Amino acid sequence: MPLHESGEDYLETIYLLSKKNPFVRSVDIANELSYTKASVSRAMRILREEGLISMAADGQIRLTKSGLQKARDVYSRHTLITDFFAQELGVNPITAEKDACKIEHVISEETYLRLRSYMEQHGYEPREL
Repeated sequence: MPLHESGEDYLETIYLLSKKNPFVRSVDIANELSYTKASVSRAMRILREEGLISMAADGQIRLTKSGLQKARDVYSRHTLITDFFAQELGVNPITAEKDACKIEHVISEETYLRLRSYMEQHGYEPREL
């Protein structure tokens, strides 16, 4: 089943928080996204049911193998689009970031792959995952 935009945002946030912190909890996600704890709790239940995260008894959230792959895919799309807008088109980095956050969820695989190919041909170095 395809993941909705909000689910992708949650996975990307868990991924980025896990790179900065020793562990991730629902409250960390709520603070990062400025969402209510109830909204995050509901989303974590759905992501857990879809096999994308695991939750320990102490509240620690971890991405499963498939969750990690999906999070990396979303992050890769996000950073590529952001960098294309900012570096190639000269868009203000803040605007580029906001626009990329919306587009990353709807861009087709074909367009994404062509954009990535274009950027690589022009010396683009993807951000570290």
